[in-house]
Amino acid sequence: MSATGTRDPASLRRRRDNAGTRFDLVHPRSAPGGPPAHAGLGARLLAAAAAGSSGRGQGSADPLSAFLAWCGRAGVKLNPKVRLSREGAVAGYGMLAAEELEAGEVLVSVPRSALLSQHTSPIRALLQDAQESLQSQSGWVPLLLALLYEYTASNSQWQPYFSLWQDFRSLDHPMFWPEEERTRLLQGTGIPEAVDKDLANIHLEYSSIILPFMESHPNIFDPKLHTLELYKQLVAFVMAYSFQEPLEEEDEDEKGPNPPMMVPVADILNHVANHNANLEYAPQCLQMVTTQPIGKGQEIFNTYGQMANWQLLHMYGFAEPYPGNTNDTADIQMVTVRKAALQRAKSEAQQQLVSEQWDFLCQLEMVGEEGAFVLGWDEVLTEEELSMTLKVLCMSEEEFKEYKEQDGWEDDSEEEENSTLSNEALSKLKTPCKKLLYDSVLLTLESYRSDLKAEQDLLNNKEAYEKLSRREQQALHVRYGQKRILHQLLELVR
Repeated sequence: MSATGTRDPASLRRRRDNAGTRFDLVHPRSAPGGPPAHAGLGARLLAAAAAGSSGRGQGSADPLSAFLAWCGRAGVKLNPKVRLSREGAVAGYGMLAAEELEAGEVLVSVPRSALLSQHTSPIRALLQDAQESLQSQSGWVPLLLALLYEYTASNSQWQPYFSLWQDFRSLDHPMFWPEEERTRLLQGTGIPEAVDKDLANIHLEYSSIILPFMESHPNIFDPKLHTLELYKQLVAFVMAYSFQEPLEEEDEDEKGPNPPMMVPVADILNHVANHNANLEYAPQCLQMVTTQPIGKGQEIFNTYGQMANWQLLHMYGFAEPYPGNTNDTADIQMVTVRKAALQRAKSEAQQQLVSEQWDFLCQLEMVGEEGAFVLGWDEVLTEEELSMTLKVLCMSEEEFKEYKEQDGWEDDSEEEENSTLSNEALSKLKTPCKKLLYDSVLLTLESYRSDLKAEQDLLNNKEAYEKLSRREQQALHVRYGQKRILHQLLELVR
């Protein structure tokens, strides 16, 4: 498997926008992180731009050799006990152990001068001068402009780095799937909604920020060459391959996130949840370091974060087959719980009560029209929001009135903060809460186009599975993992 941007564990314990868009909410890989060698985003990006770019040459017949030669010139130090190769890697290029490795060994050291970012491109002064006009919701515009320039410049020092991905023509990402195919394969997973938001934001950013900037610098940019399509592909490239350096603890509350950057070699490592290497940041360089002993011939995996399969497919174009992804999650849309509560209301007065309770929860910022409750394998990741929502929606009119009058939500806030909705705790919920949650899960399962048994039968039938297209296989892994988690919850609250 390969790829993902790091999820902020704390943010998952807060309410999550159901779109979960990477481009919108940005955070490429942070401390533990790294991009996918196979995600196909760069592949498609680089192949498409290569075809239309006058600045991109034919490339080396052996792009890996050219890239390794570039690494030597750029001061990138590769441990002689590892090798980069397509052979033996789970997807695309990967890093493999040529000899046994111990925990704590440095696999590669990348000097900051070899990083590709808005601060290392020859147009960095131009980007710095225009920084106010380049501000955006994503925060990626300066890097993307640097990539637009470097990718199409025939004399770019990063040309061997870019050429490394020109063979990934068969790999792709839901952003590039036809809308019909996204809907058919991914309905219910949250990915179509995330992609729709991404595409809307990309179009807006390109038309309102990128185009005006390019038109004001015609000696550097050409809208006929630096097109919306190339920009969209570069967004996907950043989404899948970039890293984001974590802030110092003392800066976390004062500064926004660091801008993303491209880290050659580190982005070749593929991803699995059970990884054996991490990226570490030092003042002069970035180092990929082993976290456990690794046997000769084994692939070395980075982690792109605690990513659910829907996030992996959305951002990187792949998913981990069950049961490999221990970080997988399933969502129950918050409005689905409201719908379940309204369905069980037997009178107009009871429906009115549910509406008042929902409005109250909205005022407390516990729920929202686009929010989702996030369920993991072992616990609810948005436990405070779900606990409060179930509690309030299951109150009688008298209980709800008294609760509001006594500011009850403040009295028990400490209890809510310290509670964890583990699987054991879910099984011990009060009966009305169990029933509401059970009904909400059933409604959620109805949003998919197939049931769990159909997915299971397909996975168990090797011949049928192998006949599926790659997109169908990846989508199946996403749907199956989510449905397994939802069915597990059904059993807990039955």
